[in-house]
Amino acid sequence: MKRILITGGAGFIGSHLCERLLNKGNEVISLDNYFTGAKSNIIHLLDNPYFELIRHDVTMPFFIEIDEIYNMACPASPIHYQYNSIKTIKTSVMGAINMLGLAKRIKAKILQASTSEVYGDPKIHPQPETYWGNVNPIGPRSCYDEGKRCAESLFVNYHEQNNVRIKIARIFNTYGTRMHPYDGRVVSNFIVQALNGKDITIYGDGSQTRSFQYVDDLINGIIKLMETPDSITGPINIGNPDEFSIKELAEKIIEITGSKSKITFEPLPTDDPTQRKPDISKAKEILKWEPKIKLEEGLVKTIEYFKETLSL
Repeated sequence: MKRILITGGAGFIGSHLCERLLNKGNEVISLDNYFTGAKSNIIHLLDNPYFELIRHDVTMPFFIEIDEIYNMACPASPIHYQYNSIKTIKTSVMGAINMLGLAKRIKAKILQASTSEVYGDPKIHPQPETYWGNVNPIGPRSCYDEGKRCAESLFVNYHEQNNVRIKIARIFNTYGTRMHPYDGRVVSNFIVQALNGKDITIYGDGSQTRSFQYVDDLINGIIKLMETPDSITGPINIGNPDEFSIKELAEKIIEITGSKSKITFEPLPTDDPTQRKPDISKAKEILKWEPKIKLEEGLVKTIEYFKETLSL
């Protein structure tokens, strides 16, 4: 049994990670300030004697004895991370410093939940880990993009200078149960609009592409990365290479929900990437991992969750 700390443990992805690691026979401590996380995501775990819940903000130092840290804390949707951009940068940068300092002191292994946003609006397609990205450092998304890029730099330097055992996962678009219904992400937006019979709003002409992975696949990937030998630090892309246009996604959600929603178009937000698709060659080779859940299967599960959550 390992003692594992998960920052952002009450969030969408963090809560799934808590559940999976508990099921694998570990002791799990969830750390969350509930800015975007919710107790409802982990309330079903509270009866487990090996699960602990702590309200804390990662921008403040934290002391505990554990074996591993999954640093998942940070608002990840544009609505949430742009709501308080300075706080977003602090969460990425100071949160990384505090967790790396903790890992250094107690010799714990630590994984950073990085993001495909480090690639910005990419000029290379699909995106391999060797690509440095095309990011606007002063744009409306920079608080998240540059915060995560800086966190990666901190992880690499703590590893090289202080021998901290690190793992960096670059997470691509992920969806699934426990998503916040009003987080402004494209999957949740479209599902909520379709279930309410409202027009589905596409920003841009709908030709921009994304690659969507179901949360269960992501959890499998990051746990496999954490379990690799110390010599493997990453970054490693964790995402689904099946690529869909935003218009195709909207049409698929309308079809699955049986909604009478129409599709409307609005201007594309500043710095919104026109295409996004992971090169997962490294994950296949090193982790022996690739996603298993097809978009339609994952959407059915997510739509059922939203129906229950919104009582529709």
